[in-house]
Amino acid sequence: MSDSTCPNPCNVLLIGGGGREHALAWKLRQSSRLGKLWLSDTTNAGLAALGEPCPVKIDGRDAFRLTRWCETADIHLVVIGPEGPLAQGLTDVLQTKTRRVFGPSKAAAQIEADKAFAKQLMRQAAIPTAEARTFSDLESAMHYIENREDPCVVKAAGLAAGKGVIVCNTREEAIGAVNRMFVQREFGDAAGKVIIEEKLSGQEVSILALVDGRTISLLDTCQDHKQRDEGDTGPNTGGMGAYCPTPLVDAAMMNTIQRQIIVPTVDALRREGIEYRGVLYAGLMLTPAGPKVLEFNCRFGDPECQPLMARLQGDLIEILWATSTGKLADVDFDFDAQVAVCVVMCSGGYPGSYPKGKPITGIDDAESMDGVTVFHAGTTMANTNELVTNGGRVLGVTALADDLPTARDRANAACEQIHFDGAFYRKDIGGRVLVATSPPKHV
Repeated sequence: MSDSTCPNPCNVLLIGGGGREHALAWKLRQSSRLGKLWLSDTTNAGLAALGEPCPVKIDGRDAFRLTRWCETADIHLVVIGPEGPLAQGLTDVLQTKTRRVFGPSKAAAQIEADKAFAKQLMRQAAIPTAEARTFSDLESAMHYIENREDPCVVKAAGLAAGKGVIVCNTREEAIGAVNRMFVQREFGDAAGKVIIEEKLSGQEVSILALVDGRTISLLDTCQDHKQRDEGDTGPNTGGMGAYCPTPLVDAAMMNTIQRQIIVPTVDALRREGIEYRGVLYAGLMLTPAGPKVLEFNCRFGDPECQPLMARLQGDLIEILWATSTGKLADVDFDFDAQVAVCVVMCSGGYPGSYPKGKPITGIDDAESMDGVTVFHAGTTMANTNELVTNGGRVLGVTALADDLPTARDRANAACEQIHFDGAFYRKDIGGRVLVATSPPKHV
């Protein structure tokens, strides 16, 4: 087998245990090329039903045992879902000429793992983004805040599980945010450096592209909903829902995004000696001055991955193999014409502290509805063989329909079939574009 030929059958190791990984595993199971599917995390009850547990701990800092196991199990393709293992350099450790890894190298993953690196890269390449300053100590950050009037966004520069971003409308809020990062250490080592940037106004969209080092293939557009409460209010979360595609980005806008943001970013990385292979995720704000980058991620978004996988038409193993081997131009795939909406059902208290172990019922009833798939994020099986909650974001209830209003209504109706103590979810996913008279949202 050459490194550019996708094996058939193909043994796959999927790393990660959340809703994104359940969606990936669900799509991998549909591939005619799939041999054996191994999973790094079978705590997630939805994932556990789709593959075999990997008997070796996944740890980029001690990968010798994992590498030996991959050889013994004849793993052909490793798919890394979360940003943590990518930032640790697991791709570099596991990839060989005959074992490919879907996910960027440690150097390439800096684009998410180090927001200060990403900002500098964008400045050098003249990629449109919010004006920002980076600080490594409380005193200089405070001095900067005291000498500015405008609202700002305070971000932990490192990985903070999607929660290290605080939108501040007043100077007092900005001071509080900086104290939470530098003094209270709320985000740990992720806030060793802090970025303070201008607050942009407009609609936020998610642009994901597959990149094989040379070829760039843009996926259908998504819109995530990060704030906990309806009407885009309340604290930021890891994502309360997403839909795909969004009408906010037409073909002309997509061409602009590709020309001004995606291609220059891949080229800028190459100038740094970094070949990017994997998913490049750009979180953009559609401002009156055009699209600007809020952040880059080095993996599929969660929950954006769920509606993308629900609509994907193509063999996921072939797609991921081609991306990891520089052969993306040789593989064909498309997306269903239907719209997909993912509504995230959460535990009471999220994104703060929340209970675990609450029994979940009604998933079978939800999935019996036309076009509905329920992806597990924070679930597990109790000792009593009962499905229970095991996280803040519990389920990603995903529905397909011919249009956005119908898909959202279908997803919400499916959520009504599912019950666990304290459950809550946003019923207005997609509402930013469905309510034409609503004012612009400031995210």
